[in-house]
Amino acid sequence: MKTITRFAVSLAAMAAGAALPAVVSAQSAEEITVTGAYGSTNDRQTLSQAISYSDLDLSTKAGKDELRHRVNLTARYLCEKMGESDTSNPVVPSCREAAVRDAMARVGTVEATFAPRGTTWTAPTAWVPPYPADWGTRYP
Repeated sequence: MKTITRFAVSLAAMAAGAALPAVVSAQSAEEITVTGAYGSTNDRQTLSQAISYSDLDLSTKAGKDELRHRVNLTARYLCEKMGESDTSNPVVPSCREAAVRDAMARVGTVEATFAPRGTTWTAPTAWVPPYPADWGTRYP
């Protein structure tokens, strides 16, 4: 009887230990994924890019503005990479508009639950965008 009980306790401990890294890593990821979709139903393309906000303090207006700027630039980059031009169709939302709208829904949720960074918080290395360095000045 003791052997079976020890075995069950050991199994439970291993299962809890295996699940712990997944929980910890899920909580530490401070990213929003922007997904662009372009093309007709038959030849639809999609591209995604994760945007980190771990270096931003979303309790400030500057932090929120920077995250929104990153979302807009990344959506534009992804959609242009798939071939979308700046011409818009008034009936169908563009790839860029749809990608921004979808990502901003998640941004709103993150901002609503974001706790201010403490005074001991040190910003990690700034996020490196996938688009060229001058992208922000070309498309402010």
